[in-house]
Order: sequence, then C-alpha cells, then structure tokens
Amino acid sequence: MTELANKLASYFEFPFVRHAMIVGALTALCSSLLGVTLVLKRFSFIGDGLSRVAFGAIAIAAAMNLTNSYLLALPTTVIGAVLLLRSGGGNATIKGDAALAMISVSAMGVGYLVLNVSSTSSNLAGDVCATLFGSVSILTLTVTDVWLCAVLSALVILVFLLFYHKIFAVTFDEDFAAATGTSAKAYNLLLSAVIAAVIVVAMNLVGALLISALVIFPALSAMRVFKSFKAVTVCSACFSVVCASAGILVSILAGTPVGSTVVAANAAGFCAFGAVGFVLRRN
Repeated sequence: MTELANKLASYFEFPFVRHAMIVGALTALCSSLLGVTLVLKRFSFIGDGLSRVAFGAIAIAAAMNLTNSYLLALPTTVIGAVLLLRSGGGNATIKGDAALAMISVSAMGVGYLVLNVSSTSSNLAGDVCATLFGSVSILTLTVTDVWLCAVLSALVILVFLLFYHKIFAVTFDEDFAAATGTSAKAYNLLLSAVIAAVIVVAMNLVGALLISALVIFPALSAMRVFKSFKAVTVCSACFSVVCASAGILVSILAGTPVGSTVVAANAAGFCAFGAVGFVLRRN
C-alpha cells in the first residue's frame, strides 16, 4: 500500500498528471450538475447528439488549420443546442428525436469526410479515435485546456447556483414555472448553451462517443439512493468527481485510455449504488 502511495506521489510531480486531474474533476462536476436536470427532463441523449456536433466542428477547425479548435467548436455546438431545443416545440416541423438523430449523424458524417479530404496527418485513424473516445494519453492536455476548463466550469457553477430555484422549477413543471412568471424557454436555452460548453471541454477527456456517461451515470446513481432534488444533485456531483478521479488514477497506473477508464469507473459506481439502493428499499 505504501509503495502504491509513493508511486502515485511520484506521478503527481509531473504537471501533465495534475492537469489531467484538474480537468477531469472540473468536467465531471459540471456534467453531473447539469446531468440531473437532463435526466429528469428526459433529455439524456442531447449530450450525445451535441458531442457529435462538436466532433464535426473540430474536424472543420482542423481542416482550416485553426490553432484553437474551441473557437469554432464552442459557438457551433451552442447553435446546435439551440436548434435541438427549438425542434422540441409543438409547432416544429421535425420533432426532437428525429432532429437529434439528423443533426448528430450529419455533423459526424461531414466531420469525418472533411478529415479524410483535407487531413495531412499520417495517422488519421488515430486522430479520429482519440477524438471519438478521448485522449489515449493524458500528455495531450495543455495549460490552455486547464485554464479554459477552469473558466467554463466556474461559469457553469455560477449559473447553476444563481438560477438554482428557476432550474428546479423548469425541470419539474414548465407550465407551473411559466404561470409564476418564469420563462421556461429562456432557461431551457440557457441550460442548452451551458451544456454545449461543457461538452466541448469534456471531449478532451472522454471523447465524443462517451460524454453521455458523464451526464447520465452520476444522476442515475444518486437517484438509486436519494429522492430529493438537492440530495440527488449533491450526491451526483460527489459521485462524478470521485469516479473521474479514480478513473484517471487507474489509467495512469495501468496505462489504459483515460476516457474509457473513467466511463468504466462510472459504470462500476452505478452498480454499487444500485446495490445500496436495493438494500435500502428492502429494509
């Protein structure tokens, strides 16, 4: 045990390990806060759809040789979130589930096409795999990634705390919220924009195809044990940060891909919370 602790301590002397832990914890925290609302509103897969939109934007940014792909990926993903939100309305020509499938598949297909046509990389398959499933190596996280993640995370947490009661009202009953003077559409739009920002940042950690795990698993795990919105939110945040940190540490020690290991840790945590919830219900 002491040898393992010493080994971990030696790893933390490297800046890139500290960067990975900071980005992982902040990304997991923000994803879990928003995940509770998305799960309760049955919008769980909007994260999956928006991550594919972000993939397409990043591919186009790479083709344009932009030094910072976030400059294109972030506004494009926000626009995608707005379009998906509008498609959920009663007067929409294309309904939400069909719009989600159409936008996400189109974005991913166009992105991969652009990469194939314009890429000068000798390892296109590796680049695509890293984007879809997360960075194979934590060496890819830079100081810029850490600062960007920190700023966006602070904004997400601030928005969640400032509008907690409004988000609570919109989550459970949009009609009642509207009757009390709360603009449900405005807060849904705000949530969509914030979710888009979190997804763009999270792609560095778990990739486009695994982001939904950071949104869904913490919320569903907390719901196995707790019932109130506040308790579920707090538990979800703690669960997500612990699983992300554990996944990153295991990936460092075992040399496994970061994104996949973090998702596996979340899945294991969900099973554990499910067992605890089953015991509590029996008693």
